[in-house]
Amino acid sequence: MLSADELERYARHIVLPEVGGPGQAALQRAGVLVIGAGGLGAPLLLYLAAAGIGTLGVVDDDAVSLSNLQRQVIHATSDIGKPKVESAAAAIRRLNPHVTVKPHRARLSAQNVLDLIGPYDIVADGSDNFATRYLVSDACYFAKKALITGALGTFDGTLTTIRAHQRGADGKPNPTYRCLFPEPPPPGTVPACAEAGILGALAGVVGAMAALEVIREIVGFGEGLVGRLLMLDARAMRFETLRYGWDPKNPLSGEHPTIKNLSA
Repeated sequence: MLSADELERYARHIVLPEVGGPGQAALQRAGVLVIGAGGLGAPLLLYLAAAGIGTLGVVDDDAVSLSNLQRQVIHATSDIGKPKVESAAAAIRRLNPHVTVKPHRARLSAQNVLDLIGPYDIVADGSDNFATRYLVSDACYFAKKALITGALGTFDGTLTTIRAHQRGADGKPNPTYRCLFPEPPPPGTVPACAEAGILGALAGVVGAMAALEVIREIVGFGEGLVGRLLMLDARAMRFETLRYGWDPKNPLSGEHPTIKNLSA
């Protein structure tokens, strides 16, 4: 039930026919776990908090550094040295006291990921490495959770939604992350952010789009990004969409799966 204060706070949502009172109530009931409070996670968390997500979890084991502040807008100069989950939680509470925020200062592993994602309805992955992306996507498959996953390059970004535990309208399984990217790139071929750099505002654009996709998944309007990879080229300011489907040879949900658990 929305209070009078919440009705005023979310008034611009509620007047939208695609959202309305029922949609805002759905946002209030939802629990979303955000992986990473960095470049993608920062705007993602802020917009989800502003939208009125009932429970926001955030997983990160890092501390705020000065070089983060060029793009990680949820943190302030006074937060340098603090755990990112604590800094992010404080910012969320300042922005919207109606949101319950749960900081999880931890490094994701095969041993803890299922316990971390279990209480939440949707997972939004803003991690910065392939190992974590594969781990989170596999875990969401086994836990039957929807996953919104984004990635950043120096001047490019991608975003997609994965519901690999469900089937599409054609009766085929929805694709997994492994259908899109069968194998991670060889070590050393993709330079880290500290080496290659990144345009700060790009993180804001892709993080905000990830928040929009989470909201659309919860409220249920428009065409989601299941089976579609949204790609942004910031140099040309061009968006493109690549369609991808279930690969019967993928090792997770294919016809002859070889990944039976997270330790496989």
